[in-house]
Amino acid sequence: MATIRITSYGTGHHDNPTAPDPVVVDTTALHNPPDDPAVRATLTQLTGRHPDVAAYVLAAPGAHQLLDTARRTVEQRIADGEQHIDVHIHCYGGRHRSVAIAELLDDYVHTHHRHINHPILPTRTPAAR
Repeated sequence: MATIRITSYGTGHHDNPTAPDPVVVDTTALHNPPDDPAVRATLTQLTGRHPDVAAYVLAAPGAHQLLDTARRTVEQRIADGEQHIDVHIHCYGGRHRSVAIAELLDDYVHTHHRHINHPILPTRTPAAR
């Protein structure tokens, strides 16, 4: 049986995890609570583990396709006989989008949320992404 380790993290912390040939899932295109004035006050202090944040992230266009692609990629690597698979799921701050998507993939195994307890990073402008 393959060992699969899922790590969520924020690229804004500048200490990305390393692994040989990880499956990389970029969630930066999904809606981010700190960037949305309509939900900023209610969702920003929560994390992607909270059902309201997860629902918000999953409501973003492309979220389900991103999740399906990640699952298929992991399943293909398992079918190819890989024994250890690292899945790196990132957003900017590592608290909302990457955590929500990682939690939905964690039915595979151990999930490590690298930046979930870090302070909220200042919002970046869309052009800075």
